[in-house]
Amino acid sequence: MTELSLEVTHHLPHATDRVFNAWLNPEMLAKFMTPGPGMTVPEAQSDAKVGGRFKIIMRTPDGNDLLHEGEYLAIDPHGRLQFTWISPYSQDDSVVTLNFTPSDGGTDIRLHQVRFPSEESRDNHKGGWTMILEALEGAL
Repeated sequence: MTELSLEVTHHLPHATDRVFNAWLNPEMLAKFMTPGPGMTVPEAQSDAKVGGRFKIIMRTPDGNDLLHEGEYLAIDPHGRLQFTWISPYSQDDSVVTLNFTPSDGGTDIRLHQVRFPSEESRDNHKGGWTMILEALEGAL
């Protein structure tokens, strides 16, 4: 069986430490973890340490709540962040890795996620992560 994965990159015109820290701050997570139009985050929690957990509830425009949670596997300040990703549309053993690189007065972010139950799930996640990275730029 082939392991499905995705990669999304985005340049943000903000300092690398600011971009990195946003991923560990519950108030910031609530502002940008919106993978679709009209979505909100009524609850976000983060125990930002290796072995710590996070919880994000994404609310769809029709009022459905989608729980997303995981465990921090690696936190390399301002360079790399890795965590498990458990959501209604991913496999329980899915892992997301974010790499942050200073570039052109801002930050290049590379998001790589592995393990999806189907190509449709992978493609939907790719679209969602793209929107999240765009929302992060606006939230900063």
